[in-house]
Amino acid sequence: MRVRTTDIPGLLLIEPDVFRDPRGLFLETYHAGRYEDAGIPGPFVQDNYSQSLRGALRGLHYQEPHSQGKLVMVTEGAVYDVVVDIRKGSPSFGRWYGAELSAENRLQVYVPPGCAHGFCVTSNRASFLYKCTDYYAPVAERGIIWNDPILAISWPVATPVLSAKDQAYKSLAEMDPELPRYRPIG
Repeated sequence: MRVRTTDIPGLLLIEPDVFRDPRGLFLETYHAGRYEDAGIPGPFVQDNYSQSLRGALRGLHYQEPHSQGKLVMVTEGAVYDVVVDIRKGSPSFGRWYGAELSAENRLQVYVPPGCAHGFCVTSNRASFLYKCTDYYAPVAERGIIWNDPILAISWPVATPVLSAKDQAYKSLAEMDPELPRYRPIG
């Protein structure tokens, strides 16, 4: 597996090794020892799966307290995946990172705790699988509005399909009192 760092501390792009033969392919989607050696701490305590249609945008979600690290991947279709550093005190506070994740490229993203995460479906349908380092806690659920003009995220869709909850989120500046604090690793 190859792991690429980004300019957001703790955010990693992972390219798993894919083994092909006449039957198809095989890859490890997670191996605790190898992923920990690559800087992806565990333990992961919950796995989630969603399926969405073209133009659906889910996010930008985070939890505070009970911040979750997430290891995300696409098993069907393609999405534009976005991570925003919303950790107060982080050297990359307010910056975002975007990457195409697809069933074809098999890339994974590790989202560190304290970052907001979202994705937009660019194929007809996409299946999204992710592991979390803390349990879903409804009282801790938070979000940043997807089209915050200060963040200026380059989403691949102008008018996404959104949930009522995602439409009602506030800007990063308005969420300041509820943002997580940056905790450097090590």
